[in-house]
Order: sequence, then C-alpha cells, then structure tokens
Amino acid sequence: MTAPDRDVTVAWRELLDGLRAIDSGFIGGPRAAGDDRGAADGYRMALTALGVALDAYLFADPARPLFVDVAGPMWRHRRWGGDNTDSWYSFTPIDPQRAYRVSGRRGDSTYFCFTVYNEPSPGEWSNRIVANVNDTDLDLDADGCFSFIIGPSAPAGYEGLFVGLDADAAIAFTRDYQVDPLHGCRVSWEIEALDPPGPPDRSDEATAAALRAALRWIRTLFALVPLELAPKDPQQTRGHNAPLVLNEFAEPYQVVGSSYGWSALDAMYSLATFAIGPGEVIVVTHRPPACRFWNLVVWNAFMATESLLDARTSINLGTAVPNADGTVTIVIGHDQQEHPNAICTVGRDRGALAFRWFLADSVPARPTVEVVKAVDAPVAPS
Repeated sequence: MTAPDRDVTVAWRELLDGLRAIDSGFIGGPRAAGDDRGAADGYRMALTALGVALDAYLFADPARPLFVDVAGPMWRHRRWGGDNTDSWYSFTPIDPQRAYRVSGRRGDSTYFCFTVYNEPSPGEWSNRIVANVNDTDLDLDADGCFSFIIGPSAPAGYEGLFVGLDADAAIAFTRDYQVDPLHGCRVSWEIEALDPPGPPDRSDEATAAALRAALRWIRTLFALVPLELAPKDPQQTRGHNAPLVLNEFAEPYQVVGSSYGWSALDAMYSLATFAIGPGEVIVVTHRPPACRFWNLVVWNAFMATESLLDARTSINLGTAVPNADGTVTIVIGHDQQEHPNAICTVGRDRGALAFRWFLADSVPARPTVEVVKAVDAPVAPS
C-alpha cells in the first residue's frame, strides 16, 4: 500500500488542513478576537484543544483505561472549555460493553464526583449525562477510600455500588474541587478494566478514525469559541441561559441530564460577558445559597482562565470574605485590586465571568454587576 492509499495518511492531511482553517473564526468575521492578545489566545487554545483531543481519541484505549488530567489549577497547557483554578478534572474513554472498577481516596476535596457521558458519534460532543456519582453516594472508609463498579451489568455476587452503562456511554470524567488547590491533597482516582483487554489496535483504520474524531472534537469547540460579546438587543438569544446584555449575568440555572458537552450534573451556573475600558473595574455582588462549593472565575474569550501560578482569576467560598449581610462583593479589574475579594482579567478588556454552585439547596438569585472607575471601587467588605 502506497502512502496516498493509506487511510491514515488521508486522515493526517485532513487534520492538518482542519487545524490550518481553525483561525478563520477568531482572526476575522463576527467573532474575531479583537486584538493581538485575543489572536494569541486563539492560537494557544487551538494547540490546547489538539492536545486534549489526542489524549481522548488517539492515545487512549478503553480496554486499558487511565485517568488523564484534562484540566488542573496549575496546568498552563490545559486551560480550556470553561476551566477554573479550584479544580482537577480527569477523563478516560470507556467501552460500554466492558466492566470497570473505579477506586480512589478523597484527599482534601470539598466536593468530588464521577460522571459518565455519551457520545453520539466519535468526536461528537456529548448531549446526555449517562450516570453521575458524587461523594455523598459513596461508602468512604476511615481513610477516605472508596470503590465501585461500572459496566453493562453488575458482576455476579457483587453487592457494592454499581453504575450501569447504557450502549452510548463513551467518556468517564472526574471532578475534584478544592478550597485551597495549591496546598490541598487531590482525590486519587484509579480505574481498571475487569475484562481481558486483547491486543492493542494500532492499525491504519483505527489510527485514521482517531485522527478524524480528534478533528471533529476540535471543530466543535471552535464553533463555540471565541465567545461573542452579548448582543445589546434583549430579543436576541444565544441558547441556554446565555447572557443577553453586556456586563450582566444571565439567570442562574440548574444543569439537567440532557446538557450539552461535559457539564456537571450537580452544578448550577450563571454566565456573563464583560467589556471594560482603561481605569474601569467590575463590581459583582451575590448572595451565596447554602451549597457544598461555589466559585466565580474570569475567562478569556476562549473560556479559559490563567494558571493559579500566574494570576488570581478565581475566588471561592473558602477564600471570599463576606459582607456583614452575608452577601459577597467581588472586584474585577485589569490587574489585581486592593479588595480582599479581588480577582483580575490579566489585562484583558473583554471576556466572560462564570459562577458555579455545587449541590446548592436552591437556585441563587442573579448576581448584580456594576462597572465603575477603579478609584471608586470598594476596597473592603461592607
């Protein structure tokens, strides 16, 4: 077989051509990133997306599963997709016809979960949450260790926690949220296949299919980013509780099982897009509901934060200092402001803000936003 006849050669060239065309959506057109900094963010995101997609489709093996970090507080090479600096995410592809044992140890997490997502076709983003297990569902021993089995059916005689896999189950995803991720001990996740793996498939056909799935996944991501600034016409809409007006949060909402992409089933979200000029800051005030965890993060237009090692772009329930009435005021500027609850945009004029609340007892009220001059911003809780 000559090189042009090999399917993997054709798929390789398709991948290169697809990557070559990715920047057309952020260096021009209605969603152009706007300046040199935004374009640079776009190219960084393209390479990040390639790494994530290859981890998921080329280098992974559902018969030999391994949880691979897809985002982390300190990782500079995995800032994408609505990440934050308070959590560790990992994933592995799975085969719904196989059984697996998932185990681990809690560490210092304030909330953690294991979620299974479907995949309508290879590389196509999930449109359904198949199963979800959070720490309240687990039987933790005195050392915080846990174990459960997932698969098409429970093994004979097994009496522990079992998670059934539907025929379209494709991705197992873990979340581990820390109040102090720089110093806290993360959850140690492990997964092992209970069925014999068989020989690895390194064939022309399998490798070509993996490259095509990776490109499909990347293209889907760049159909969503960079985010457009919210339209000023309130009659327009961009989908599920998307912001309609610049510098305002959309109504908070509860994730449902049919949510698009790898959303967290136990989460409630509220999103805003922002634009600020020189010398301006954003003042956000919200009343946290009773919940296991909440945070607010600053994203660039590609829904990515900076590494925890480089800037403070996230604040959570453990680091925020509340006002006397129980509300929390957060000050967001181009650089770090004086307020103890200050986070920053790392010099960006535009981007997005994202609240998330886990296991909240009620949907919170919509956070308020005020754009003021930096000299007029609060410097302490009220």
